[in-house]
Amino acid sequence: MARGGLGLLLGVGFGLGLVVALRALAGLEIFQTEQTGYPQVIVPAIFAPIGFLAGLGAFDYWFRWAIGGPTYPADLEHKDHGAYSWRDYFKFNTDHKVIGIQYICTTFIFFFLGGLLAMIMRAELAQPGTQIVEPAAFNGLFSTHAAIMIFVFVIPVFAGIANYVLPLMIGAPDMAFPRLNALSFWMLPFAGLLFVASFLVPGGAFDAGWTGYAPLSTGAPLGQSFFNLGVQFAGWSSVATALNFLVTIITMRAPGMNFWRLPLLVWANFSTSLLVVAATPFIAGVQFLVLFDRALHTNFFQALNGGDVLSYQHIFWFYSHPAVYIMMLPGFGIVSEVISTNARKPIFGYRLMALALIGIVVLSYTVWAHHMFVSGMFSWLRVPMMITTLLIAVPTGIKIFSWLGTLFASKLHMRSTAMLFALAFIVTFTMGGISGVMLGMVPIDIHVSDTYFIVAHIHFVLFGGSVFTIFAGIYHWFPKMTGRMYDERLGRVHFWLTLVGMYGTFLPMHWIGMEGMPRRVADYSAQFGDWNLLISCFSFLLGVAQLVFLYNMVVSWKWGPLAGDNPWRAKTIEWLVSSPPPVFNFDELPRVVGGPYEFGVPGARHAIIGPAEAEVGAAEPAVAGTAGGRSP
Repeated sequence: MARGGLGLLLGVGFGLGLVVALRALAGLEIFQTEQTGYPQVIVPAIFAPIGFLAGLGAFDYWFRWAIGGPTYPADLEHKDHGAYSWRDYFKFNTDHKVIGIQYICTTFIFFFLGGLLAMIMRAELAQPGTQIVEPAAFNGLFSTHAAIMIFVFVIPVFAGIANYVLPLMIGAPDMAFPRLNALSFWMLPFAGLLFVASFLVPGGAFDAGWTGYAPLSTGAPLGQSFFNLGVQFAGWSSVATALNFLVTIITMRAPGMNFWRLPLLVWANFSTSLLVVAATPFIAGVQFLVLFDRALHTNFFQALNGGDVLSYQHIFWFYSHPAVYIMMLPGFGIVSEVISTNARKPIFGYRLMALALIGIVVLSYTVWAHHMFVSGMFSWLRVPMMITTLLIAVPTGIKIFSWLGTLFASKLHMRSTAMLFALAFIVTFTMGGISGVMLGMVPIDIHVSDTYFIVAHIHFVLFGGSVFTIFAGIYHWFPKMTGRMYDERLGRVHFWLTLVGMYGTFLPMHWIGMEGMPRRVADYSAQFGDWNLLISCFSFLLGVAQLVFLYNMVVSWKWGPLAGDNPWRAKTIEWLVSSPPPVFNFDELPRVVGGPYEFGVPGARHAIIGPAEAEVGAAEPAVAGTAGGRSP
């Protein structure tokens, strides 16, 4: 870390010196202070993370290779691999398990920070008028809250869970590109730091919303440039991780593991990675164009100078609607694992579930303009987008019915907090999906556009959907990651407080939204005062619930009872190794001999590790209707 800090300082110095030298040579004022300029701030903000990463050693191996020099001798090839003390979690590390925990811990820091911003907003909105912050500061609060939660929590925390679990699930010793995996993580904190640092610069935090619509964003204060840069680091971190997942899944599966024996979490991350690789460059590109308009005075989105304002929205939503599924599909995989394990039953319609994931990937690129029904785009585009929006509900609905089919006539085990979150997810996500279908209908969307109905919908989908599945995944794999059991009583307290707080906060927003309560405002009509006070009270309950979670995780990680290798009696490969797993995952390569959910199938095994034992026939993945398809 000391090397990284030195590299950061050198990066800042290089960026600042470059600006000073070039402006002096051009005969310009050395320090430019237009609100869309400040090159003496923006250029060092670009080079500082690069310098830190170089100092940390992220590029050492590739630099040696590029200049034709020796890379590492055999005894140093794995010098950055594995955690032997807590200090190893603060270093450049190539072990996918260490990187997974680095992702999870870092993203949860930003989760609590983004939640704090939300608490300040709800305190301001508890009553009409100005209580705590001025409208301009409020705009910065909700913009930063959304950007942190989307780009630095939900998307990367799923990558963290998958980073830990996925190689184990497919019987791989590590990810395909361990050094790229480490680099992917270390790019991420800078995105969050740039978002937060925007509060400290002249003009305050970026205030054009997480969408950053042009031309509002092209003329916004300096903080908006920090948003443009933060999205770059978060986006390319996500792309590198997705490429790594794709190559790992395709090339590093254990012997016998064909695609129809993959756990659904692996299918979900395979589908998500396809979305990330194809869609994320669009948002990266459009944020570059905004930065060029701001800093270089180009005119991509300046209508008075021939720019096309609506093109920003088309490019942005061509990424951002697939991004909704980037924030959902990994959760679908987590819920499938949790439900099958705790229902003691094979996944109903396994193959159709996997194909539905691919169907969502394809259809997600056909629905972007339903976010633009009131934007002034071509009116003839509305009806096709309405139809595709309704069509994409079909593969999503397949998953709901598959989970319900898995639960039907099962021997349900409710001792796990993960299962409580999974069941709550099904109900909450279904409600959010129904309101999403409503918003896909042009007349309803026009009526409730830019109201609290939209806020309610997105939080039912992303908090009641994504965040519930994140909690389910953390509770489910916590014993495997730490070797300890969490406190189940505190887990249930966390669940019920979160559920009540979430519904109390976001359910009333549907009603006041349909009555005309506008979103993204610091003040509002007095007729909504009582409703907003109620919402704010429940939002603080929701915030307090997350402190229970934090306490449970920290204390249990240190002092929780030992977990054992497979406390949930699950079938997938990660539960066949110790908790936590060995540094290189497996002493012997697993052999996959059946599907991952063969609960109740006599003699069925998913995988075998170790010397020859009575091998089970290569069973097909379990499907609905399998005789005896459940176990006690």
